[in-house]
Amino acid sequence: MDTTRPFGAHLQMSWWKPLVLVLALPLTLVVLQIAAYVIVGVVEGSDDPFAPGLTPLKSLAANLSIGATGLVAILLLVWMTRVPWRLLLTPQRAFDRRRLIHYGAGAVVMVGAGLGTVAIVAPESTNWTGFAITGTTVALLAVTLLTTPIQSIGEELTYRCVMLPAAASWLRAVRPALTVGLVVSSLIFAAVHGSTDPWLAGYFTLVGVSTGLMAIVSGGMEAPIAFHVVNNVIAGVLNNMMSGGGEVAIDRSTDTGDASLLILGAANLAMVAFIWGYERRHRATA
Repeated sequence: MDTTRPFGAHLQMSWWKPLVLVLALPLTLVVLQIAAYVIVGVVEGSDDPFAPGLTPLKSLAANLSIGATGLVAILLLVWMTRVPWRLLLTPQRAFDRRRLIHYGAGAVVMVGAGLGTVAIVAPESTNWTGFAITGTTVALLAVTLLTTPIQSIGEELTYRCVMLPAAASWLRAVRPALTVGLVVSSLIFAAVHGSTDPWLAGYFTLVGVSTGLMAIVSGGMEAPIAFHVVNNVIAGVLNNMMSGGGEVAIDRSTDTGDASLLILGAANLAMVAFIWGYERRHRATA
């Protein structure tokens, strides 16, 4: 690890190690999720455990399998590089909880503004059927609040903490290395979300790029973790409460996305700008 280089370009690895990570981690996620869904299907007696509707148990299984993938990613990178895991999160400084809280508060504003705007100008894009609180709703809310942070952190560890710097290590010059790291990690992040809709695929790619920029600009994982957790928790809570008291359907097939995703994309970019401004002020006063 070279602490004189920016986050994302701080690792030097043999060429084959990033290739192993790029191939093994998505496969790990798919295997864990399939196994988790099959187990849930047996428990629930479901004829189709891979149906798009998310029951509380399926939501729990999805969140925990993604969190487990993040743990596998970190352990693999520690084993390959012999770098302590804490230094992989923030190579040039200690992990800063104040940054985490500050960025979390900023994310509440950005995400709330983005989702609120979509709900006002394009309500048909939300797929909300109506407000209702049932036993299923309460169970889904509990799963969302307790395990969605695990899922979000797992994705950030996998793609921004591990895959981004691993892919960037293929090149030595900083800017080309960061570009390769961002492109590879973002495209794989979008691919594993499994959308055949161009709007959704583009949006997931933008999420990958923006959260990667958050990590690079801030020099650590506090910013992307804070944003991702806040984004997924707020969206999850709203989707649960506005699903008419039933299961939440996840449909990423063709023609399920539209131009309203530009609003959510703008919220992502606004968060990057917010972090850039904060870090610039922080360096000026340091």
